[in-house]
Amino acid sequence: MKRNTTSHIQFLLLFTITLFTCFANAQNEVYTSSVKQVVADTTFVNLKDYSNDFIYDMKYATEDNFLKAKVYDCAECVLRYKTVQALIKANKAFMQKGFKIKLYDCYRPLAIQQKMWEIVSNPKYVADPKKGSIHNRGGAVDISIVDINGKEVDMGTPFDFFGIRASHNYTMLSNDVKSNRKYLKSIMIKNGFNSFDSEWWHYNLKAGLKDNVSNQKWKCD
Repeated sequence: MKRNTTSHIQFLLLFTITLFTCFANAQNEVYTSSVKQVVADTTFVNLKDYSNDFIYDMKYATEDNFLKAKVYDCAECVLRYKTVQALIKANKAFMQKGFKIKLYDCYRPLAIQQKMWEIVSNPKYVADPKKGSIHNRGGAVDISIVDINGKEVDMGTPFDFFGIRASHNYTMLSNDVKSNRKYLKSIMIKNGFNSFDSEWWHYNLKAGLKDNVSNQKWKCD
């Protein structure tokens, strides 16, 4: 009788432990699945943490730009989260047709805007840091598109070509170039961006125009 009682107690103890463990695991699963990390729309994030589907040619992290100077420490595309979301949607639309976005510039800290202004103090080419630009707000990108083989689509001029030929309103271009610019512009506008008349490569997120100018820095790996 004593052995049976002991066995019964051991069974109850084991059952209780098993039941508690299952309950704890279930609670943990519910807690894990219900808690999601919320990122504010205006938070600065790195595009590469949200998508691997972009091509990068970050000109200001090299000397291959109109300044002839490297002004970024490293080639990172940092933007506000809402800009990243819109850019990813636009890129998915391009990818459906066999293209991808190629990035030349993204967010630009105000300190770097100041550095650029010191090199070229001309508002035709560089925004005055006293006013700042949409690049300093994390809501602008300079882009083109590449085809399935990684070849850049012909847009008529190189990036940062400061002349009338870079304008959306310039018509003395081949039909292919005009078609390419129109396609780029149409997809970007459908996904929440505005174009900039004098630069075919520049696009502003409409929802980011009133964000504050920032000197947010990014980390270099």
